Amino acid sequence: TGAYRLDGHDVSRLSDDELSAIRNRQIGFVFQGFNLLARTSAVENVELPLLYAHHTRIAPSERRARAMGALAAVGLADRAGHHPNQLSGGQQQRVAIARALLNDPAILFADEPTGNLDSRTSVEIMEIFQRLNVERGITIVLITHEPQVAEYGSRIIRFTDGRVVSDAPNDSYRAASAELLAAAPRQTG
Repeated sequence: TGAYRLDGHDVSRLSDDELSAIRNRQIGFVFQGFNLLARTSAVENVELPLLYAHHTRIAPSERRARAMGALAAVGLADRAGHHPNQLSGGQQQRVAIARALLNDPAILFADEPTGNLDSRTSVEIMEIFQRLNVERGITIVLITHEPQVAEYGSRIIRFTDGRVVSDAPNDSYRAASAELLAAAPRQTG
């Protein structure tokens, strides 16, 4: 058990509506399974958080512009009209990342974001996370069982049986992509 404060607020004292507002405005989520709607285009999937944002009304044109900007940030503006079944796994994960970025979160929680991806695509996704951290100042909290993926973090916290067993800075995080690529099987053909 424990407690935490977010922006000076004890979250255990917040109502469900207040917690929902925080999740919608300040936190982005990326999951291993992408969680994209199958019959919805990439840009429409990215727009979803703005449709659920009860705190403000956003005009459809602004919603679309923001979604396109988020897709551009992950290199997928040219795939905006494609449905998930027309995208590779890595492209689907980038759509999920764009969706998580739409409300300009301070924190992005990523739960096994490379778990369904090959090594080379994992490198692309992890480089996006590094760029978001460096260029936008977004705190990335990434959960992984893969040591090579964890090496992308500037700080690595290891848990065993629900307890912190180590918490240390990772000065070699910038070299992680080279190491992961070196370990990846070579593509032929």
